[in-house]
Amino acid sequence: MAEPGVATAAIGAGHKSLAPLVIGAMGVVYGDIGTSPLYTLRECFTGPHGLALTPDNVLGILSLIFWAITIIVTLKYVSLIMRADNRGEGGIMALTALVSGGLHGPRSRWWLVGLGIFGAAMFYGDGMITPAISVLSAVEGLEVIAPALSSYVVPATLVILIALFSIQRYGTASVGVMFGPVMCLWFATLATLGVMQVASDPSVLAALSPGYAFGFLRSNPLAAFLALGAVVLAVTGTEALYADMGHFGATPIRRAWLLFVLPALVVNYFGQGALLIHDSSAIKNPFYFLAPAWALLPMVVLATCATVIASQAVISGAFSLTRQAIQMGYCPRLTITHTSYREIGQIYVPFVNWTLLAAVTLLVAGFRSSSNLAAAYGIAVTLAMAIDSLLIYVVLTRLWRWNRFASLAIVAPLVIIDASFLASNALKIPEGGWFPIVIGAAVFTLLTTWKRGRSMLLGRLAQETMPIDAFIAAIAEAPPTRVPGTAVFLTSTAGRVPHALLHNLKHNKVLHQRVVLLTMTTREIPIVPLAERVQIDDLGCNFWQVEAFFGFKEDPDVPALLDECGRRGHPFDMMDTSFFVSRETLIPTVAPGMALWRERLFVSMSKNATKATEFFKVPTNRVVELGTQVEL
Repeated sequence: MAEPGVATAAIGAGHKSLAPLVIGAMGVVYGDIGTSPLYTLRECFTGPHGLALTPDNVLGILSLIFWAITIIVTLKYVSLIMRADNRGEGGIMALTALVSGGLHGPRSRWWLVGLGIFGAAMFYGDGMITPAISVLSAVEGLEVIAPALSSYVVPATLVILIALFSIQRYGTASVGVMFGPVMCLWFATLATLGVMQVASDPSVLAALSPGYAFGFLRSNPLAAFLALGAVVLAVTGTEALYADMGHFGATPIRRAWLLFVLPALVVNYFGQGALLIHDSSAIKNPFYFLAPAWALLPMVVLATCATVIASQAVISGAFSLTRQAIQMGYCPRLTITHTSYREIGQIYVPFVNWTLLAAVTLLVAGFRSSSNLAAAYGIAVTLAMAIDSLLIYVVLTRLWRWNRFASLAIVAPLVIIDASFLASNALKIPEGGWFPIVIGAAVFTLLTTWKRGRSMLLGRLAQETMPIDAFIAAIAEAPPTRVPGTAVFLTSTAGRVPHALLHNLKHNKVLHQRVVLLTMTTREIPIVPLAERVQIDDLGCNFWQVEAFFGFKEDPDVPALLDECGRRGHPFDMMDTSFFVSRETLIPTVAPGMALWRERLFVSMSKNATKATEFFKVPTNRVVELGTQVEL
């Protein structure tokens, strides 16, 4: 077995220079965690469970932040989890697909896949809060410049966010080239401000010792436990490290973190800490008080640009995650638009975009400050981190065949840390932490309902049809009238007669000269090699079974697929080809399978799903739809 992570490392190694990829990774991958200094340290001392602002507490918190970043980001994600790539791809859905492929017991597979899907669902809650809290925290710099401008913070934030979501349909390729340089400037600014303040009081660097963190936890156990809910804000965005492996490769992401992002973040946090020790009034906004007065306005502009970039990364991540969920059968078909001819990952999902905008607008208008939103932040992040730790244990033991005791020695401390952060954040549920939980639970219900509903539907359809070999044998014995041309029947189940074929034969009493049964299958890998794209089988009586395979990051395209069949000796004349699709009318029943309310939810989702012909890019003027009623 190849060493884990070889595929991703090869991506970066294949480039002449890693520098462009490193800069690109800084622009896309680190936007979320890179803007955390705007509010993290402030929340440790001003949040609902804020600590007393004493030098010992400041040093203790700085030590906790440093070691949280070191253990969770550097050791857990950068060093370990990024090695668990699914053919070069990362992220919770890719990890879920990787884990499910290595399990044999249906019960354990169901639980672990369910955990992965719940982690993916929580990402949407995180994706709603990140733009709101990030942009709000940046625009709040106006209050530092002039307190009279405080009334403009929320309106300005809303204008920026509405503009950001409104341009998504045009794609980000044109402005995306600026993400890397802007974030490079951002991290350079973080480091410069931090170094200037630390230089005035180098003693603050003593907090790099883990002794300060342990001493703080031992002397103030309850206060330290409560503070963990704010400390975790320093590691938000870690999922992006893993999710963007397919875009940049592991090597550029690791180098960007170790050489630039990590030092800039650490020195900025320590600079804020040094400032607070000498000037407790700076707690109002320690990030902006690091800057000299003449630099405040440029800092607000730069911080706003950085938070917009962080928000863009989350929005793009929600689009990509949605497409993966559709391809893996957990989400109904939605309209997906490609916004770039050069970048395969540049997509736009209108439904997700406007849903996120509505939620973000309500969050900003309802919470009105980044401090209030911080109470809602953290739950989704810590849940996702805990799920990643559990899934990586399965990867270590089942896929990489590591010793169980060695795997436990690595994973158990990570789970304990994740559980501590999660328990502390659970105290914030009444103050806003309920929001990501509600969103995550709702999305999880939708995803699992669709998966279960599709399974039930296919089962019902299979009961009402017959095996294709028996059907062809009957055709051979009593051939019906054959008419010129090719009929392509889109079917979800290979080996069974499509309902559209049965209805066409029943009502029209004819079959086309060539009949093709086309099945689209999504594999649990990101991209299927072209050589493995199509499998064509001769079933007899001029019936052909064509099974097409796609990865969960690919978009099925029927015309392109038929062109590929032509290159393999089975040409299609599109003007002589008709596509037959079965359109089911679903009827909820009280029969065993799913609760009646979930059946009704599934029916509603099915009605609002994008048509199969549109999703698969079938020419609309060549489509024949035949309806059937199905009782669930």
